[in-house]
Amino acid sequence: MSDIRPFRGYRPRPDLAEKVASPPYDVLSSDEARAMAAGNPLSFLHVVKAEIDLDPGVETHSEPVYAKSAENYRRLIADGVLVRDEKSSFYLYQLTMQGHAQTGLVVGCSVEEYVAGRIKKHEHTRRDKEDDRARHVEELMANAGPVLFTYRQRHEIQALVDGLKAENEPACDFAAADGVRHALWVVDAAADVAALQGAFAPLDALYVADGHHRTASAQRVRDILKAKNPAHTGEEPYNHFLAVLFPDDELRLMGYHRVVKDLNGLAPADFLAAVGERFDLERTDTPEPPGQKRWGMYLDGEWYRLAARAGGYPADDPVRSLDAAILQESLLAPVLGIGDPRTDPRIDFVGGIRGAAELERRCREDMRVAFAFAPVSVSQLMAIADAGAVMPPKSTWFEPKLRSGLVVRSLAD
Repeated sequence: MSDIRPFRGYRPRPDLAEKVASPPYDVLSSDEARAMAAGNPLSFLHVVKAEIDLDPGVETHSEPVYAKSAENYRRLIADGVLVRDEKSSFYLYQLTMQGHAQTGLVVGCSVEEYVAGRIKKHEHTRRDKEDDRARHVEELMANAGPVLFTYRQRHEIQALVDGLKAENEPACDFAAADGVRHALWVVDAAADVAALQGAFAPLDALYVADGHHRTASAQRVRDILKAKNPAHTGEEPYNHFLAVLFPDDELRLMGYHRVVKDLNGLAPADFLAAVGERFDLERTDTPEPPGQKRWGMYLDGEWYRLAARAGGYPADDPVRSLDAAILQESLLAPVLGIGDPRTDPRIDFVGGIRGAAELERRCREDMRVAFAFAPVSVSQLMAIADAGAVMPPKSTWFEPKLRSGLVVRSLAD
């Protein structure tokens, strides 16, 4: 049974929503965020990446950064930029990108359901990244950025969502600089809130799509605040956290690409020979692979197409048959010497939205070889999570990205 809760969100004034809403904290470097927020003191980047307001030499996970985040968040409230809703509400959040629209429900999700395994994950998390997000939430006493969850579509949910959008005007509706359109509806009528809770209640599971560290940090914050509260009841705001729930048939994934700094001591001809021993290899003018079990490879100004060979991977293993696992086990580890892609400094990852041009740029500037991936499917993600397994690191890249600052969930009361 899925326990979702409405809440009194802080939202930007409708005329300021476009200025406030920002990309999430983890898709921009500090320099990119600093440039994007330049000249816009209302940008929520000042809250989710507050290092942009401090000396560039300040460590991004240091106490001055968390303190500045809280200061900037409270300033937006004090200045009337963020205004709290009078009623506990759900929110419908629609994103439209290149003709593709997806609509999610903004809710408070249960920490206890995550602990119990009814909110399922498909990635391992890192302690240092959990520490960072937990400290950020604790300092603000608010969930500043939502987690992206998915669920298996149900007709009852879809009918409710479609009806609410048709019957009401959005509270804000704007196109961001990247062309993605963002629209938000407030659902505060008691009957509508109850209907949505009833429609979601039968779900056996929710699935973390994007935001494993924010989800894990919600448990950390709950445990910290529970330990400080001798009158803990389980109904305090810190027992839930901010998430947007999307049906599985509306989510859009892109490839999550790899770039590697060197050829592990091999000459280019020897490297190509080693690749050809493991994959079908040919030159191509098309960087993007046409489907799974194929990759684009960029080396010395040329694009190549790699294709997995039959029998070259365990087809009956849902994890090891993923493209990321095949490339890691067959090429990155044995040929390029990348043992652990989570920690090896010689490898980096490039989100699919940045495209082949970014892979070429990286190879010109600081990397030697790039690998372009086809996207995994939501059904693969769910199957792996249902099996209690985890995907290789950096396997999924969802687009469009949720904006931070459109709805903030307070833990203070």
